[in-house]
Amino acid sequence: MYESNLIYKVTWFYYENNMTQQEIAQHLGISRMKVVKLLNQAKQEGLIKFKMDPEAKSNIQLEQELIKKFGLKDVFVVPSSPENLNDNIAKAAAQYIEDKVDENTFINIGYGDTVSKTLNHLIYSIEKEISLVTLSGGVSYYTSAIVSGTKKKSSNSITPNIHIIPSPLLVSSEEVANTFLQEKSIQNILNMTTLSSMSIVGIGSVSDNATIFKYGIANNEDLTLLKMQGAVGDILSQFYDKNGNILESDLHNKLIGIKLDKLKESNQTIGVAGGIHKVQAIYSALIGGYLNILITDEDTATELLKFKNS
Repeated sequence: MYESNLIYKVTWFYYENNMTQQEIAQHLGISRMKVVKLLNQAKQEGLIKFKMDPEAKSNIQLEQELIKKFGLKDVFVVPSSPENLNDNIAKAAAQYIEDKVDENTFINIGYGDTVSKTLNHLIYSIEKEISLVTLSGGVSYYTSAIVSGTKKKSSNSITPNIHIIPSPLLVSSEEVANTFLQEKSIQNILNMTTLSSMSIVGIGSVSDNATIFKYGIANNEDLTLLKMQGAVGDILSQFYDKNGNILESDLHNKLIGIKLDKLKESNQTIGVAGGIHKVQAIYSALIGGYLNILITDEDTATELLKFKNS
């Protein structure tokens, strides 16, 4: 899926944007030889005629419009499929990341259903030595995806190094959170997150299905209060309003992990999320500047372009 999308991008940049093969290679973070190979493959498959295949071009245009509208570095749009939407996005994200990383790359990871599936696919398929660094506490949310992906790998394949923050995601008070955050083992991993090459995060809507509520980490009163404050979405259980502003919430003060304003300083944060019910949450995350790269589905991408913040 990602490979075919890459063919479309290379073809678009070469024939529509008049970029050189070297410029395309640098822009997409791949080798010039791979650009040549993809252009040849495009010719063999009939993608290149007198003009771009209309179906292929529409997807590229969708991605380019999102990049332009939200000032993103890149966008990868997959076909929409209601039955297994999260898994499709996760597979695409894993392929995208695998193509971008070098040996010994450190990757920050968030949590949530789509991110967990991404990790599962990435760990299973990766053939490079990489390290994964968690962005928050909540050991069980990471280990389930990591163990699942590792079990599928062959005995002689490479298993990523894992660095997990040894703490709960949410503790009982701000004082307890500060105590955890002063622990050397936690500080070391939080420092690692600032040095990693990229971060992968999910985007949650403000509902019972959000990870922090689905698993009973926070309660219904917290959910109601956040809604009253105007919350529309969350990244790493830190909630923001429709304009992408982080809310002042006691809940945030009890979280163990990297703060969103710190994550915002990164220039390589990949958001993996889709579904019409998440359009507002994704839109507000984008205008808030928390993401540099978006991997989503076609229906969501289309709605993001039409969406008006009311």
